[in-house]
Amino acid sequence: MTADVGGQTGDPELAAWLSEWPVRSAAAGVTDANATLASAGPVDREVRVASIAKLFTTLAVLVAVEEGSVSLEDPVGPPGSTLRHLLSHASGLAFDDDRVHAAPGRRRIYSNTGMEAAAAHVAEATGIPFGTYIREAVFEPMGLGATSLRGSPARDVYSTVTDLLTAGRHFLRPTVVHESTFATAVSPQFPELAGVLPEVGRFDPNQWGLGFELRDGKQPHWTGRTNSPSTFGHFGGTGTFLWVDPEADLACTAVSDRGYGPWALEVWPDFSDRVLARFAGEGRLRPGPPQS
Repeated sequence: MTADVGGQTGDPELAAWLSEWPVRSAAAGVTDANATLASAGPVDREVRVASIAKLFTTLAVLVAVEEGSVSLEDPVGPPGSTLRHLLSHASGLAFDDDRVHAAPGRRRIYSNTGMEAAAAHVAEATGIPFGTYIREAVFEPMGLGATSLRGSPARDVYSTVTDLLTAGRHFLRPTVVHESTFATAVSPQFPELAGVLPEVGRFDPNQWGLGFELRDGKQPHWTGRTNSPSTFGHFGGTGTFLWVDPEADLACTAVSDRGYGPWALEVWPDFSDRVLARFAGEGRLRPGPPQS
């Protein structure tokens, strides 16, 4: 089985790379901070992007922080947990229910429940339903006209490749929140914590920012082998990903009609390496000669 990228084929080389994926349909795109560089496939088809939702939910929470409605140190979740713990998967909450598997700040336990609790905290503090808040604070200011929240703020955002590329440009040059706030979001939180990156493996440490997964030195990983350690983003269980590599000044996203599985770890890193080689230059991310 190979991917059908018919219809809006777009960039021929990108389309050829996508056609190698073991899925029925796929779309992808690459952007720098200014404009889309290439795209292929049905880039305006609306899909559920699954856990990429956490990036947008985090941005909405950070807008509320900047407005003074909430603080990252607000107590939320299990005893001893704060909003910062929830956003960085350090609260001890289970993946998809209210069970507590560890004390806050002890283990990196990936948790949809924690992200939902963070969103509920913002809704309670502001008196605005979170679906309204995220639309007005994030989607509309970023110009994401085809993006919406339709359920859990941890996994039920619907979007398109076109909108995700727009989001990638904002992540390269943040405007919705201050640059310093965004820098915190993509910096390690509780950096000593070990834990499991779902469907990838256990890492010690398992670096995470606020909502944003950090590539760091993880291997294997869903991004490319040549992505810089400063790369951040998220993948989704519906077969989607969005990464931003600030050293390459590139963002890349893809969606498909096949749920995440071992196939993704087989083809996504190679696809990302090809993107970096073409758009960032093969040698750009490699160390330079030793200094004398």
